[in-house]
Amino acid sequence: MEKKTVLSLQKKKEKKEKIVSLTAYDYFTASLLDELEFDIVLVGDSAAMVFAGQETTIPATMDEMLYHTKAVTRAVKNSFVIADMPFMSYQTSIADAVYNAGRFLKEGLANAVKLEGGAEVVDVIKAIVRAGIPVLGHIGLTPQSVNKLGGFVMQGKTAEEAERLLYDAKELEQAGCFGIVLECVPSNLANKITNSVSIPVIGIGSGKDCDGQILVVNDVLGLSNKSAPKFAKKYMDAAELYRKAFLNFKDDVINTKFPLE
Repeated sequence: MEKKTVLSLQKKKEKKEKIVSLTAYDYFTASLLDELEFDIVLVGDSAAMVFAGQETTIPATMDEMLYHTKAVTRAVKNSFVIADMPFMSYQTSIADAVYNAGRFLKEGLANAVKLEGGAEVVDVIKAIVRAGIPVLGHIGLTPQSVNKLGGFVMQGKTAEEAERLLYDAKELEQAGCFGIVLECVPSNLANKITNSVSIPVIGIGSGKDCDGQILVVNDVLGLSNKSAPKFAKKYMDAAELYRKAFLNFKDDVINTKFPLE
């Protein structure tokens, strides 16, 4: 398996081959995704919620995201690793944005960064790209703006919103993004956006017509104490398997069945 790059991801779009991606926050999970030849491993700021128990992604810090990114990149040899830029790591100034993006590559050994926003972050994206850092855009439902949006709600339902998202996608492409995450928008709009830009569009809760799909790994495994988004698909109930193993260990200790001589 060859190392995934921005060029190989672009070729997948051109050949109409689906891009497959999941989040990861630790060495072991990342090693499995790499072994299974996932195209992208995203070190998502969703770690704040599914790893650290926060209500939103907003509390994630640079230090926390670098910690998770380092764990993931130690494991990955071939997948394309993208680090999520946390809230306030790129909004304060262009200089801060370039510096923090650079830390993910220099210290975290990521291959690219992801940041949220449309036309309003174009200047930031251009500066990061000029520094030689690949950028994955993110529009639609942008979790770092959950307070502004009024909750985790579908975007692009009105004609005005749809037009704005289409404009944002084209602006991100022009700014130099190598791809776009499109979160929680109607499938017909996702189809239109995907076909309106030449770069890969990776959907999450945006229908099947995007160039690829991504989900939060904990939602896929059923490893969460909180409700998963409606668009997520649970492929196993790992939490129940954990419970059984923990309970069996507890019972063995109480009943002196463990350890054996």
